[in-house]
Order: sequence, then structure tokens, then C-alpha cells
Amino acid sequence: MINYSLYIFIRLNNYIYLLYFSLKRVVSDLNQKANTVKIMLKEKELEEIKKECECCQKCELGKTRNKIVFSDGNPNAKILLIGEAPGADEDASGVPFVGRAGKFLTKIMEECGFNRKEDFYICNTVKCRPPENRVPTDDEKKCCEDYLLRQIKSVNPKMVVLCGATSAKTFLGNKIKISQIRGKMYKILDNIDAMVLPMQQMRGGMADMFLSEE
Repeated sequence: MINYSLYIFIRLNNYIYLLYFSLKRVVSDLNQKANTVKIMLKEKELEEIKKECECCQKCELGKTRNKIVFSDGNPNAKILLIGEAPGADEDASGVPFVGRAGKFLTKIMEECGFNRKEDFYICNTVKCRPPENRVPTDDEKKCCEDYLLRQIKSVNPKMVVLCGATSAKTFLGNKIKISQIRGKMYKILDNIDAMVLPMQQMRGGMADMFLSEE
């Protein structure tokens, strides 16, 4: 009688384990499908924002641009980089951070073990190049603000890296001094961690020295 009861107990125990792992596999499959749908919806939302930018004429930059510079990288990345504005190389290619400063930044990413295309989502405070690579005005940034905030909301990063003074002032206020806040952590928008990365050195001799070694 005891042996039979033990046999029944073992069989029930096996059934419970089989049921548990079967349910676990089903839940895992459902979660994977939900994540796939979430990614598709995110990519669709970002594509819609991009199309709006392509038709945008809210400010004078829309009249002088060659291409809008919307983004680069992975929309599912945990780190979002926000630069100042497109330069001549970006305006020609439609891709942010492809000039000398961008190449320098990409090299730094690689040296740190990151992959630009997989580990980061990259955009700018404005989507069109200001003439002569000047700093975008507050009004120009205001015209692009809705696009930028919707990008951030859609990507939903764990951390935002504010590249340069213009990007930092967009979120932290115009009175800040880049020399005093670089490398420090801040909270922006919906409690997102943000860090300021100085860009002056990347546009100057340091970038030239680093890239000349290639």
C-alpha cells in the first residue's frame, strides 16, 4: 500500500513538473510575441514621426536643409545620445554623428566595447542643419521639441547622454555651464538618468590626433 501511494505521489509530482514547464514555455512564447509586437509598434511610431519631420517647414531651417537628420542606431537600445544639430556631413547623408566628431565618438564607443548600431539610439535637438553650422536658436529647438520628446518617449531609454552644451541646455536650462556639469548625473523628463558629455574636444585637435592614427 505504501509503495503504491509512493508511486502515485511520484507520478503526480512528474505531472506537476511537466505542467509547470509547459506553462513556463507558453508564457515565454507569449512574452516573446508581445515584445515583437511592441518593437514593431515602436518602429512604426518612429517612422511616422520621421515622415512628419520630412514634411516640416515650421522654421527657416526647413528651407535650407538637404536632408532631415532623424536618427541612427537601435530604437530598442537602453542608451540614447542627443547631439546639438546636423553638420554638413550629416545634412548630406541624413545620418547623425558621421563627421569628424561623430567618427571620434564611434571610436570611443568601440574602445569601450560598445557597438554604435546595436547599443545606442542617436538623434539631435534639431533635425535640420543650421546654416554655416551655427548653434540652433531657441525658436528652432522649440519647433523640433515635440519631435524630440516623442522620440525619447518611444525609445524609452534607461539613460540619456546629452552631447554638448546645446543639448544639455535644452534639458537643464540655458544658465548652466558645461564645465561645471559634465560627467555628472541628472534626472530629466520622466525620471530618466541623464549625463552630460562635452563635445568641444571631439571637434578639435583631439579628434584630429586620434583619427590620424588610423
